Amino acid sequence: MTTADTVRDREQSLGASMSRSSSDERRSTAWIGQGVVIEGRITSAQDLRVDGKVEGEIEVGDHGLIIGAAAAIKANLVARSIVISGAVTGNVTATERIDLHPAGSITGDIRSPRLVVAEGAVITGKVDVGGNRRTKAQG
Repeated sequence: MTTADTVRDREQSLGASMSRSSSDERRSTAWIGQGVVIEGRITSAQDLRVDGKVEGEIEVGDHGLIIGAAAAIKANLVARSIVISGAVTGNVTATERIDLHPAGSITGDIRSPRLVVAEGAVITGKVDVGGNRRTKAQG
């Protein structure tokens, strides 16, 4: 036998799971696969993973950007945080952090308050770390 309290509990549980799945959809990562080639400007209002080839500009604002090991990027990158495992030719700017993995390479200027470079990673260009941090501490 089902009581009104049990029905209400089930409805609340179903509503909670539906809102969780809706918020999970909003937090999902967009993906550009290995077989995809894009020329132009990419902007995203969510996290983005790139495993294909991009030539132009990638801007994800206050979101994360992942450049996969198979990616070939000839673009300026702008994001909150950037993880690079592939090859990037262009300027890389992050408002929080850049992680350069062992197989990753950047040919271009780097600007971020934090930079993590794994052994084996390659950087060719100027590096500016800490500039944003200093400004925040003073202001």
